[in-house]
Formats: sequence, structure tokens, C-alpha cells
Amino acid sequence: MAIDDFIEVLQPYWEVLQVLIIIIIVGIIFGLILRLIRLRLLRKVKSKKQISNVMTFLDLLTFLFITFLVIIAIIAYYGNLGDLGFVAGLLTVALGFALQRPISSVVAWLIIITRHPFLIGDRIVIGEHKGEVSNITLTHIHLDEVGGTIDGEELSNRSVLIPNWIIFEQEVVNYNHRDEYILDEITTAITYESDLKQAETLVLWATKKIMKPLWGRFPKRIETEPHTRLHFRESGIDVTVRFMTIITQRNKIATDIRREIFERIKQSTEVEIAYPHTELLFREKNPKKRSVL
Repeated sequence: MAIDDFIEVLQPYWEVLQVLIIIIIVGIIFGLILRLIRLRLLRKVKSKKQISNVMTFLDLLTFLFITFLVIIAIIAYYGNLGDLGFVAGLLTVALGFALQRPISSVVAWLIIITRHPFLIGDRIVIGEHKGEVSNITLTHIHLDEVGGTIDGEELSNRSVLIPNWIIFEQEVVNYNHRDEYILDEITTAITYESDLKQAETLVLWATKKIMKPLWGRFPKRIETEPHTRLHFRESGIDVTVRFMTIITQRNKIATDIRREIFERIKQSTEVEIAYPHTELLFREKNPKKRSVL
């Protein structure tokens, strides 16, 4: 009789108890899932900023879960459970329409920190923007701009804020995906009267002189030996030297090599730099005489 009396006392509150039991069970399951997500994401991140982003994301998930759970509890107690799917559908459509970009940015952030198309410190190009990644938040990628105000690949001291969702619509080029080195080239135009073989030797020598102190930092799999390529132009021959260089020092190294090439050409009597000019030849009176303007 005691048990029957106890059940009779709880009878008016049975619906409330059912709702509470469901909430507790769902809450425990969500807590376990959230813990697994937390452990997995924290294994993927390293910096304090990224850890902060993970915790913010988990807080956002918790807030959305609690909101959804409260809605379920209200419908379960006051309404019909059959209406739950309809209400959830309306909420999903409304939230999806209103928060399309923010939700896309959060999804893109998850892809970035799990798949690692780029990391903090990498130099990347997204659409028309080039820079070094300084931070990756839930909604935006922070870039320290490279170029921008100048024609080159040096930091401009400007910051660029790019929404994460843009990775779904724009191509991403990562300079540092494999290592810190990139192929570069320097072209020197020489006249057709120049000694081509000496010109090639000269540009290779200048390149090696500047790069040799840096080659010790290169991994063994990187080919350090520079090579030349030739291209015929109307006013001369383009002698191009190609070599592996350090991404963050690309402009400085190229400038040092150009300076060295110029100094070597000045000292040479067999190689001349080609430049746009007009040359008149007087062949009828004196074929050997010519005037250069």
C-alpha cells in the first residue's frame, strides 16, 4: 500500500517527471559528446588564441543546446510532441536565413583548425588579399598584409580582416604549406653582341655568392643549385636565373643578387645590359661606321 500511495502522490507530477528525466538523459549524452569534441579540438590547436577560440565555440554549442532543450521541454509539457518537428523546422529555417554567414564562418573555422589548410604564421593569398595569418577566430581570419601599399612581398603594417566563409568561395594559396622556401627568379636583359656564355656564368656566380651563406639553413631535400633560362627579345636576350629562396626574405635576397649582377656586369667588357634605344646604321658610305642614339 505504501508504494501505491507513493505512486498516487506522484501521479499529478508524472508529466513533469517525464520531462525532467528526458532532459537529464539528453543532458548527460550531450555532455559526453561535448567532452569528446573538446578533447579532439584541443589536440588540433597549439596557441593560446586557438585554445580560446575552441572554448568559445564550445560555449556557443552549450548555449544553443540549452536553448533548444528549453524549447523541447516547454512543448513537451504544454503542447503536443508531434508539433516539435514542425517548430524545430521553422526555427532551423529562420536561424539558417538570419545567421547564414555567421554559421558558415563557424563551419569554415572548424574546417581550418581540423584540416589545417593554413596555420597561424603562414603566408597565404585569399582572393585579392595576401598576408601572414596572425589569428584565426570563430568568424574571421586576421592577416598582416603583405604588399598592398607597395609592389613587393614585404609587410605593409596594415591588418586585413577576412570572414572565414570566404574559403568556400575563393581559392587559397599557401606559401608555407610544405616549408619556408619558394622558387624565385631574376631576369637580366643583355644585348645580342654580349658573350652569352659569360653572361650566364656571371648571373650564376652572383646568385651563388648571395645564397651560399643561407644554404646551410635549407633542408637536404631542397635543391640549392641555381639554373638559367633564356628568352629572345626584340632588343636583347633575357637571361633568367632561378633559385630557391626564403619566403619572408624574398625581396631582400633578390635585391642583393641584382646588385651583385649589376656590379659584375659593370666590370665585364664582354657583357652589356640591353635597354630600349634606337640604332642608325650608315652602310652605303661606310659600312663599318654606325651611330647610336
